Amino acid sequence: MATKKNNNTKVKDLGYYNRQFWKIFLIGLGCGFLFFLFASWGLFGSMPSFEELENPESNLATEIISSDGETLGKFYNENRTAIKYADLPKHLVDALVSTEDERFYDHSGIDTRGTLRAIAGLGSSGGASTITQQLAKLLFHKERSRNPLVAVTQKAKEWIIATRLERQYTKQEIIAMYFNKADFVNNAVGIRTASKVYFGKEPRDLKIEEAAVLVGMLKNPSYFNPMREKRKQLVFDRRNTVLGQMVKNGHLEPAAKESLSKKPLVLDYHPESHNEGIATYFREYLRDFMKTWVKENPKKDGSEYDIYRDGLKIYTTIDSRMQKYAEEAVTAHMTNLQKEFFKQAKTNKNAPFIKLSDAETNSLMDRARKASERWRQMSAQGKSDDEIRKSFSVKTDMTVFTWKGERDTTMTPNDSIRYYKHFLQTGVMSMEPQTGHVKAWVGGIDYKHFQYDHVGQGARQVGSTFKPFVYAAAIEQQGYSPCDSIIDAPYTIPKGRHNVTETWTPRNSNGTYKGMVTLKSALANSINTVSAKLIDKVGPDAVIELVKKLGVNSKIPSQPSIALGAVEITVQDMVAAYSTFANKGVYVKPQVITRIEDKNGAVLYESTPVSHDVLNQDIAYAVIKLLEGVTEFGSGGRLRTDGGGFGYEMMTGYPYVLRNPIAGKTGTTQNQSDGWFVGMVPNLATGVWVGNEDRSAHFKSITYGQGAVMALPVWGLYMKKCYADKELTVSKEAFERPKNLSIKVDCWSPPVKKDSTAVDVEEQSTDEFDF
Repeated sequence: MATKKNNNTKVKDLGYYNRQFWKIFLIGLGCGFLFFLFASWGLFGSMPSFEELENPESNLATEIISSDGETLGKFYNENRTAIKYADLPKHLVDALVSTEDERFYDHSGIDTRGTLRAIAGLGSSGGASTITQQLAKLLFHKERSRNPLVAVTQKAKEWIIATRLERQYTKQEIIAMYFNKADFVNNAVGIRTASKVYFGKEPRDLKIEEAAVLVGMLKNPSYFNPMREKRKQLVFDRRNTVLGQMVKNGHLEPAAKESLSKKPLVLDYHPESHNEGIATYFREYLRDFMKTWVKENPKKDGSEYDIYRDGLKIYTTIDSRMQKYAEEAVTAHMTNLQKEFFKQAKTNKNAPFIKLSDAETNSLMDRARKASERWRQMSAQGKSDDEIRKSFSVKTDMTVFTWKGERDTTMTPNDSIRYYKHFLQTGVMSMEPQTGHVKAWVGGIDYKHFQYDHVGQGARQVGSTFKPFVYAAAIEQQGYSPCDSIIDAPYTIPKGRHNVTETWTPRNSNGTYKGMVTLKSALANSINTVSAKLIDKVGPDAVIELVKKLGVNSKIPSQPSIALGAVEITVQDMVAAYSTFANKGVYVKPQVITRIEDKNGAVLYESTPVSHDVLNQDIAYAVIKLLEGVTEFGSGGRLRTDGGGFGYEMMTGYPYVLRNPIAGKTGTTQNQSDGWFVGMVPNLATGVWVGNEDRSAHFKSITYGQGAVMALPVWGLYMKKCYADKELTVSKEAFERPKNLSIKVDCWSPPVKKDSTAVDVEEQSTDEFDF
């Protein structure tokens, strides 16, 4: 049976629903108001204070800047360098506003119209975050929570922070802050870093289509990552979408958009890391310097500067062009010299070690194993020494260094140790004698794989490059001149004199003697007996005292043998010492930093030169004239000729043809373990060392093992590149002659009749010492 409708039911009138609507609306409005009020009070989590809004927490990279204004590298947690709005090109700003926030200049942090549109479409018509809200998120919230309630709270806090930011900053400042905080992936945070990483240029130099690529990435940097091959088309389409938005907002003509849209996606990718780029060894040296500097130069509140977060700017003396030329010279020469080393090693069963017993080899290899990262990690895991050693005999996949690039291979860790010990290493430093400014610093062949710095850390035996110090002491104390004659003949220093414990009779490396020679000829041909006679005259202590004044920090034994180079000195100290002769006898301590600024440009530190007198200018000039003889007719003569010579195909011959005055000295140590060349022109001194990590690994003969072949070519190639750069002012002039010079330096020497038993100087340098 059907039920009958109850006719007594009261029908609610329209007024009732009206009242209910307003009741719910006002309650909702009140709740919303209270929600935002409580959020602003920090009841749902802390809110940034006025001070934090005024000075948002920074995480800025410290920038290392060359003397010619180029960025050499950075120290960072986030690879980000701040940029001012004035340095942003207009089309980059237009692209951002057109794509991310069309009404940016009309709202006060919240785009009401966009928000209502997003709510009405339940998000299907796009989000409603303004640039200011995105900045608030970057500054104070980072990633959105997956919890819906927390996400809503975060959104509310972003709205509040956005409105406060709008009151605190101008629109231009907000755009600059946003660009500086945005993460563009691939270790590129901030627009300046992104511009450098992806296009190799400053933001002001970005083309419209390049700016569109970077702005397009902001929607989802990982998704629109241009370095992922499968995403290239997505990035291309996204770029064109940005260009379309620029047309829509009147910032680009349709015809221009059509033309730009057809251009392919062209990147100039320059990844930035601590192990890549130029001056890697110098940057690591600078990092160690800064560890001490921040302790000695605290902030006003007493805390230390953080070189990874505080956005310091370190202005250095390094010239990026000269640094590049030095690294190119190292690569050009060492690549070819290494081929010869590997070639010779093929016939050595214990390669790369020469004349090393099995016990000595095992000891050397075990030291290398214990110093390895593999040993450190396995030891930390509690493995026994025997277990760790056994693992070094198990083949494993690895990536190794080659001069043609990294190569994937399979070998045992023991084999990889031997492989790496084959490599010839180098240290190169270039400095202005008058200022002490270091212009180039190459601590090794590849920082990623060989991190020992052979400029600042590595003291090696210097061979005959020590002899000029002995000659300088003799000129100063005995009144010698470069033109004075001395007999090259067997010479003995008896036991007991100058702390000699056994009778010492040095011999010349080729076993021959020339008779009467001038001091200039003796140094040019690196005659050992003459150096022994001179140190016997002045005494080892006088030479040591002079060398200390020249800034050498090494411990030097008081023995006559130091005259032949049985002394370990760093490249840095050798260059500074030689520079004293070019600087008229005044020592200037090497300097690598001119000033340090904070992120706001306030100067925190300015360097002051450290110098002192060592020799009078007449003596210094006399030493320069001695050293010029080395390149005029001695072991450095190959710098001037234009053909021939052993090893020419390995770039160790004569491709330099430098005709200008050059003062320099080659050096070769016993068994060819170390090769040196220190060369100077009036306003630049450069030292080069080449050798293996272990002294027992070296060339078999002096043909390739001498300083004139191992080290001098790097100097020659580097100087040729410097001279070819017309923007540099590397001198080709003669060294300045002192007025009223009191020492005879203009010598004439008749041709020396060549001994039929003598070794050809062009093939066999006399730089080796043996005793």
